[in-house]
This record gives sequence, structure tokens and C-alpha cells, in this order.
Amino acid sequence: MSHFEKDAIISGLGISRVGRRTGIPGPELTLDAARAAIDDAGLTVRDIDGIASLGDVPLAESTAALGIDVPDHTSGFDTGGLLTPVMSACRAVAEKRARHVLVYRTVMMLGGTMTESPSSAAPNPLANPPSEPSTPGTRRRLKPFEDIDELLAAHAYSAANWLAMHCQRHMELYGTTKEQLGWLAINSRRNAALNPRAAYREPMTMDDYLAARPVSTPFGLYDCDVPVDGSIAVVVSHADYTADCPNPAVAVEAIGGSYGSGGWFHRDDFPKMASVDAAAQMWSRTDLAASDVDIAELYDGFTYLTIAWLEALGFCADGEGGAFVEGATRIALDGALPLNTYGGQLSAGRMHGYWLLHEACLQLRGQAGERQLPRRPEVAVAAAGGGPIAGCMLLTC
Repeated sequence: MSHFEKDAIISGLGISRVGRRTGIPGPELTLDAARAAIDDAGLTVRDIDGIASLGDVPLAESTAALGIDVPDHTSGFDTGGLLTPVMSACRAVAEKRARHVLVYRTVMMLGGTMTESPSSAAPNPLANPPSEPSTPGTRRRLKPFEDIDELLAAHAYSAANWLAMHCQRHMELYGTTKEQLGWLAINSRRNAALNPRAAYREPMTMDDYLAARPVSTPFGLYDCDVPVDGSIAVVVSHADYTADCPNPAVAVEAIGGSYGSGGWFHRDDFPKMASVDAAAQMWSRTDLAASDVDIAELYDGFTYLTIAWLEALGFCADGEGGAFVEGATRIALDGALPLNTYGGQLSAGRMHGYWLLHEACLQLRGQAGERQLPRRPEVAVAAAGGGPIAGCMLLTC
């Protein structure tokens, strides 16, 4: 098995202004983050010889604005979910098709994301692929998103509805409680108070959480992430650049991804999701184990997704995620497994997994400011996605 990611490092980090309804055009935010990441890596735009994104501000527009003409390395690792472009960049540098690849993600509240032209856009995950033939007497294995039409027919119109079903089933199977979900929201808000870029920094109590308006049972408002405008960029370089990095290089120890069959609710092991498969792949590519991880930055588009990732990654057993986070002491900055230290998507803002990657790298470098862990971590996991798409990365410094 080729562990190409071990030849890659994250050499540069960049983040734009972040806020709600900023009015700043997406391309401007993208350039802010891209230039910051390149400078942070100790490079110039002339050093960048590859680019990748998650289907937002068009690559051609970004390269033209930066004044570079480089290949698109978005493809290369096709099952990493939201983190696919980063993993593809790791493959590109490992195979020496590039030495420094700029990867970015830009989101806008109005319209969700910046969309590319049809010729350069990433595949639309909501486009139903052709069905696989079924065998009489067996359950047909659906491809990702193939069951969207069934969900819409049942008046389940958003991911909030779809993930609420997973959460409700987890509650029925294991006794997970609404209050346990609340501890994730409270922990995120507590950490966001130390992050000057976070959208919401005011204190939150359990009473505040429980009193929030309902969205989709069992989710309330504070179980859902916060839309923002912003952009995050990273530079993925070949490991031979490590000694020349002006900041500590973050090594990519292992990656895992899944664009899993079973759709949103047809898995035999429902309410498990693609996160289980992505985590298994990641752990198969390293000698490290969950017990070696010092910090976890886990996707929290909805509170339940974080519980699902904790269980999938082996930090606790199936069904024990709720108890693991209860009281928010184990997951606090000074806890055994600090979690979503920047405030997560629940309070800092929805950046589709790229802010959590940015934060994992900052913490490993020892550059997270007021929220820096008391003991600088050496191993971090960054995991993004939910439902039938998932990707995770094990990082060291």
C-alpha cells in the first residue's frame, strides 16, 4: 500500500476576514487567504506550481488574480469528502507533479458557496448517479446521495432533517440525551470566546441551549453550525521543504476518506456513516492509534456529527459518544482530548472543515494564541464530513 501522504507537509496557513454578511466579494476573501498562506509558507506566488479547491471561487479566476498559471490538482484522491482537495494535493507533491500546491475553500452566506463555471466545477454531490443493479432478495447498495429523492418525497428537505434521523436513532439505541448534545455546543462557545474571528463569542449556558428554537427534532438552533463569509487556504508542500519552512512544518501522517455506499439512510449499520470507513482507512495507514492523539478538530455541522466522529475514530466505543462529552471536562482545553478548540462550526462559523484543519495546524505549531493548549500537542486529528461523505487526516509536528 502506498502511503504517499507521508511525503507531504502543510507548510503555510492563511485565513481571510470572517464574519456574517460582510459584503466582501468571495474572490477578495480568497485572495486574502491565499496570499496569507503563501507568505506564511515563506514562498512567493512564483513558487506555487499547483492549485486545488472545493468547487468554490473558480480556479481560473484565482490563478489569474494571483498572477500564476499552474495545473489544477483537485483530483488525485477521490474519496476524501470535503478534504479531498487537500489529500489530492498531498498525492501531487508526493508524486512530484508539483512541489507547492495552494488549496483553498471560500464560503459566502448568501448563496452558500462561490460556484465555478460548469467546465471547472467539482462534481455536484446532489446529482443522482445511475443506480447499481439490484439482486433479487437482497438490499440494493445505494451510491452516495442516490436516496435524496426519497428524502425529499418524505418532506426531509435539508441536511438538518437527514442528520436528525441519525441522531434520533442513536438516542433510541444508546440513550444519548439532548443535554449531552448541549455540552458540545457549550464547549464550542467557550472556546470561541478565545477566538477573535469567531462569529459568536458570548457565553452559553445549558438553559440557553435547551431554550433555543427547534429546527428538526432533536436539533435546536444551537445544534446547527453558523453560516459566515470567509476563506481559508493552506499550502501543501513536499516534505523536502521542511527544513526551509519559516514556521514549524505540519507532517501528514495518514489520511482516510469515504464516498460511501448506502446513501444517507440505507447502511446496514445505520446510524453509522461514512466517517466509520474513513477512520478505518486512516488508522490502517499508520502505526499510531487513537490513544496517541492529543487534540481533535472534528466536524460539527450538527452536534451529533461530532459524536459520530468520536466513535468512528475510536476515542470511545459505539454508543458512548454522549457520555464521553458529558460535562465538557474531557473535551475542554485542559482536558484529556481537547475538542474543536477554535469554537467549531457551531460558534466560530461554517467553513466546511477547513477551519478545523487550519486550527489543528496552529495548535501543533504552538501558534493558537489565547486558546493554545497548555501542553503543546504533537498529534492531531482533523475530520470533516457527514452522511455518505467523510475524510480525516492525522497530523504531527
